[in-house]
Amino acid sequence: MPRDTAPAEALLKDIFGYDAFRPGQGEIVAAVAAGHNVLAIMPTGGGKSLCYQLPALLRGGLTVVISPLIALMRDQVRGLREAGVAAGALTSGNTQEETDAVWQGLEDGSLRLLYLAPERLASTGTQRMLAQAGVGLIAVDEAHCVSQWGHDFRPDYLRIGELRRALNVPIAAFTATADQETQAEIVTRLFDGQQPETFLRGFDRPNIHLAFSPKDSPRAQILRFAAARRGRSGIVYCGTRAKTEALSKALGDEGHPTCFYHGGMEAEARRAVEERFATEDGLIVCATVAFGMGVDKPDIRWVAHADLPKSIEAYYQEIGRAGRDGAPAETLTLYGADDIRLRRAQIDEGMAPPERRVADHGRLNALLGLAEALECRRQTLLRYFGEDAAPCGNCDLCDSPPEVFDGTEAVRKALSAALRTGENFGAGHLIDILLGNETDKVRQRGHDGLPTFGVGKDLKKGQWQAVFRQMMGRDLVRPDPERHGALVMTEAARPILRGEESIALRRDVIDKAAERRPQVKTLVSEEDAPLMSALKAKRRALAEAASLPAYMIFPDRTLIEMAERRPETLDQMGAISGVGAKKLERYGAEFLSVITGGAPEETHPLRMRAAARGTGDLYDRLMSAQAELIRGEDGTEKPLSCSASLLAKIAGLRDPAPEDLERILGDRRFERFGPAFMDLLAEAG
Repeated sequence: MPRDTAPAEALLKDIFGYDAFRPGQGEIVAAVAAGHNVLAIMPTGGGKSLCYQLPALLRGGLTVVISPLIALMRDQVRGLREAGVAAGALTSGNTQEETDAVWQGLEDGSLRLLYLAPERLASTGTQRMLAQAGVGLIAVDEAHCVSQWGHDFRPDYLRIGELRRALNVPIAAFTATADQETQAEIVTRLFDGQQPETFLRGFDRPNIHLAFSPKDSPRAQILRFAAARRGRSGIVYCGTRAKTEALSKALGDEGHPTCFYHGGMEAEARRAVEERFATEDGLIVCATVAFGMGVDKPDIRWVAHADLPKSIEAYYQEIGRAGRDGAPAETLTLYGADDIRLRRAQIDEGMAPPERRVADHGRLNALLGLAEALECRRQTLLRYFGEDAAPCGNCDLCDSPPEVFDGTEAVRKALSAALRTGENFGAGHLIDILLGNETDKVRQRGHDGLPTFGVGKDLKKGQWQAVFRQMMGRDLVRPDPERHGALVMTEAARPILRGEESIALRRDVIDKAAERRPQVKTLVSEEDAPLMSALKAKRRALAEAASLPAYMIFPDRTLIEMAERRPETLDQMGAISGVGAKKLERYGAEFLSVITGGAPEETHPLRMRAAARGTGDLYDRLMSAQAELIRGEDGTEKPLSCSASLLAKIAGLRDPAPEDLERILGDRRFERFGPAFMDLLAEAG
């Protein structure tokens, strides 16, 4: 039964000046005003703030708004006061006069909306103040920040559920991006698992033009994109702090008003950029993702990504900062092989459990699928968020449909190579097999004898890389973090492998693929890169636990040798450059478990030192010989043995004479063990 929204519509006109709600707003306002627990997922620019500001006026009492950005809170408070609404914020950016006014409003009961940063919830004083202030509603902006595995996680958001229970009031949570997993986490963390009234108001932003392009002189690509939009406000998102500064300088040299923004800047400098961007027309900000969450500037006309975003959710939220006024806006996302390797490494080197890493790889695959799409990008994007749409006519693929070809044979060859090698290798090794490259690793594993060896010589290496990238983007193969990034076939690939289905690939990206090596030199080969990432993750965890710089655990060159040689025993680990006796004893088993996938074994410290000295195998043989002679040759004599330290000392001897060994063992032990030990020492050379 429809709710009565007449009072809300009257306030909508009187206070906010709007004649009607945007699609979906009225229902959400009515539910929140009625005191229901609400989760609303609305597109950026869809009018989320009105959906808690208006109910705050309808319900009376105090509404507390939890919001992650000071700049956004100040903007909203300023706008509400201009409309005659008693609103305030307690932030670190307040003047004393502003703070005094908020406390006065709380004391006399006139304040209607109070904005707080989530960090303030850690203070017992804040909780006590809210308990006495007559709070009637908690509104949570950017509710996806509660997800511990999301790209914008804020730990203090986890305190909101506790606050709701303490105040015993309804909660209204809002976000512009939340997949099913994040939605479930919001329900668990904020609503104690009790399903709130949920509104999904669509993810489509039809005014935003979507476009992707493989990197080809990326700085020049960004400069061309900006030049065609001179005088319009824009954001260029970059993967590193250094790139924000370099691109900002390049844009400035071309005559654009520009500045940069990243987390390494002083707080005052960041605030100055935020203020410039809010007030200055035509400014371009080159920024890391530290900039933008909650940006309320309505007339951002374009957003460019100089590097591939972390996930499809991050991409959606970042492009959503353009065109919030509903007027046309444009986007461009550049991507390349180095981006994909970097994002894979960030996932594999993270501290998340295996199931989370699998999910994060899936999200990245979805973004790659959008980048490599053959049909309307908006259809692909909305399908990920569970929505169906007709071709939009407002993306690069609708503008110029890509040329495709039947890639079934190439994909089947690639899948066959993966299966015939036990799905234990990355794209680099599989491409060597397909091209018939007799590398040392191919020969050592006998892969030059496979039926797929050399069957892919019709394509060049760069073209095969483009094929594998499209296969990952189409979710036909996924990297398995438990196998250090080896490509594993998905169920979607099986009909293609069996010849039951065909698949089309983009010809333009295949034809453009170059044979040249990546511009950025990698530390190890593509095949060894996932293991290198896992070793670096282990190193970082140990370094953080010991409060040491990572290189003090092992330097990069030692990890490189581990990744390339893949030791399987402590003796082999001890032969790695940079692994001394102490480090082998302290860290050897931990790193060996990463390489072999097995649990670290308990090993006697003296045996560990023998391994580091290259005498571990001899130590084991001496130990075995001793065990056979512990009761003499006929097994009837009184037990006699050597200590571990004695065996380690003997293993370290070089070409000893019998009298040298007798002096170490003593008469009785030399009589029983001497001949056998001398034989083993002679064999060891």
